[in-house]
Amino acid sequence: MTVALITGANKGIGYQTARLLGARGMTVLAAARDAARGQETERALRAGGADARFVQLDVTDEASVTSAAKLVEAEFGVLDILVNNAGIARGDGAGKPSETTLATLREVYETNVFGVVAVTNAMLPLLLRSPAARIVNVSSEVGSIASMTDPDGPMAGMASIPYPSSKSALNMVTAMYAKELRDTPVKVNAANPGYCATDLNGEQRVPHRGAGLRGERPPGHPAGRRPVRGALGASVDDCGARVLRRPPLVSSAGAPTMSECVGIGGLQLVVP
Repeated sequence: MTVALITGANKGIGYQTARLLGARGMTVLAAARDAARGQETERALRAGGADARFVQLDVTDEASVTSAAKLVEAEFGVLDILVNNAGIARGDGAGKPSETTLATLREVYETNVFGVVAVTNAMLPLLLRSPAARIVNVSSEVGSIASMTDPDGPMAGMASIPYPSSKSALNMVTAMYAKELRDTPVKVNAANPGYCATDLNGEQRVPHRGAGLRGERPPGHPAGRRPVRGALGASVDDCGARVLRRPPLVSSAGAPTMSECVGIGGLQLVVP
């Protein structure tokens, strides 16, 4: 039995990741803050044939993180896969750096950076019991300094501090865990799934880029997922940390599903 825990699993990329891992025969622990939505997600995953269980987990609450780790240890004794997917995006005013408040910056970092460290540290003893564990941190192209400063790139007009800088920090967090764990069975990756319309970006779509998506969606969430542009290639540093990137999802023959979007984004490396 392979046990996988996904944070923020009640919607968007987290839900699709949980569904796909469940389809691979894994036991899926769908972690979410909201109990009602988490339980609804568990029912939907089970209805689709997955061996799924809701785990209440607020990544910004140390007591909640500790409680979730104790539950996993008591019920399973081991964790094979951790997907740190939970994330938020916030802004002040027009989102300009000069308008950013420290309160907003702290709020975003609590979930996108500090929460990842808290959950990873709490689950690491369980991951080390696995013969081939995987940690995947869901990052973003906006965390790449090269992408954000490319005058000809799709991010040329974006200037914001909270979300982009939190993903830059997450990339470094990923690399540092990979360095520490390089001689263990635990492999650490950061995955860039590319732009997909989800709750995080207000279901925004960019019609002139990418291909429309009509994949299965989590309960209680609207349809409409559209990738815009994935980064090119993949980079691996000398300690084994890998930033996974998918190719652009542009097709005249047919649009990929959200499942394919997530799958291309790195699920193949989640599986031991």
